[in-house]
Amino acid sequence: MSRQGYSGVSSSVYYSTRLTGNGCSPAELTDVDIDNLRFELAKVEDEIQTLRQALLARETYAADIRRQLGMGPLSNIKQNLSKGWQEVQTSTPYVRTREGLSHAGHVTSAALSNVGVAITRRLGEMSHTIPVPSMRHSNTFKSLEEMVGNVKDKVTGSLSNNEDVSGFDRRTSRHST
Repeated sequence: MSRQGYSGVSSSVYYSTRLTGNGCSPAELTDVDIDNLRFELAKVEDEIQTLRQALLARETYAADIRRQLGMGPLSNIKQNLSKGWQEVQTSTPYVRTREGLSHAGHVTSAALSNVGVAITRRLGEMSHTIPVPSMRHSNTFKSLEEMVGNVKDKVTGSLSNNEDVSGFDRRTSRHST
C-alpha cells in the first residue's frame, strides 16, 4: 500500500471505505490491517501537529509584521468600526433620515420664529390697551396661553400624570375658566 500524504488520498481512506464502508465491521479487520491503520493514524496525527505548529509560526510572524507597522491589537477593530461608520453615513437610509430631520428642524425653527413674532406683536398691542396685571386675566391672554400650552404638549408629549414640570398646572387653569 503506498501512502500519498495529505495532498492526496491516503491509505487510511482506502482502509476505512474498503473495510467499513461496505458493511464490514471493524471487528473483521485482520491484524495486519489494524497495524497498518494504527501506523497511518499516527502519521496523520503527526501531520496535524506539524500543520498546527506551522500555522502558529505564521500567526506569530503576521503579528510581528503588524507590530512593526504600528498596528496594535485594537487597530483592526478600530479600522473595522471606522469603515462601518463610513458605510452607515453614506447609506441611502441614513442620508434620507439626516436630510429629513434637517428639513424638519428648519421648518420647526421657522414656525417657532413666526409664532414668536406673532406673540410679541400681540402682547405689544395688548400692553398699550390693558394694564399688565389685568392682561393676564384677559380672554386673549388665556387663549394665547392655551395655544402655547398645546404646542408645548405636542412638542414634549403629554404628561401621563397631569403634572407640569414647570410648576404651573396649565391643564387645570385651562379647564377651570
